[in-house]
Amino acid sequence: MINASNYFDNLNLSQAVDKVLFCIKTKAPISTAVIAKDLAMTGEAVRQHLQKLLSLGLVEGVQCTSQTGAGRPRQNWVLTELGHQRFPDTHAQLTLQLIDSVKSIFGNEGLEKLISQRESAIKTKYLSRCAQRPFIERLQALADIRSEEGYMARIEQEGDSWLLIENHCPICAAATICQNFCRSELQLFREIMGDEVTIEREQYLLNGGGRCVYRIQKIK
Repeated sequence: MINASNYFDNLNLSQAVDKVLFCIKTKAPISTAVIAKDLAMTGEAVRQHLQKLLSLGLVEGVQCTSQTGAGRPRQNWVLTELGHQRFPDTHAQLTLQLIDSVKSIFGNEGLEKLISQRESAIKTKYLSRCAQRPFIERLQALADIRSEEGYMARIEQEGDSWLLIENHCPICAAATICQNFCRSELQLFREIMGDEVTIEREQYLLNGGGRCVYRIQKIK
């Protein structure tokens, strides 16, 4: 098994290659042409950088399912599991050890109390930034907080609803072994945004979604 920490320490990626990797992280699945446009690079330069990332096992190509008409199938790019590990999971090993210790000493009930305490502390912080704001400002403030915490979050409007898109999960290791961390976050979002909206998780990083996406819609 690859030791990701040591592996990445030995990588010597150029700034341009790192930019391509970050672009794929935040916008995957994404085509070579779109990467080139977003980063103001030539298509040939992007292809060279992609070959470097491919050789390192950080990205992989997937066939575009929305393509119509004849011609060669278009390929989009996504990060591999190793590619996602390039972006830090905050104190992952220590977190896993602490969770294991809590379960061993206090059982599942003790772990649930720990999660509830975390949720309460985060709720206080979020409310101080988001409360008493109009809907859009409240949603943007929520995305800003999440980005500050390492989730690479942004909002996008889609029809009459909004998407809260999180391209990274800095607590992925903890969430992998205890998905109640994710459950508490979804409940927290609902409380922050209020009773006048519905919030549903449409993509889930731990289910292979590549990111977490929440659809937020005002109740008519």
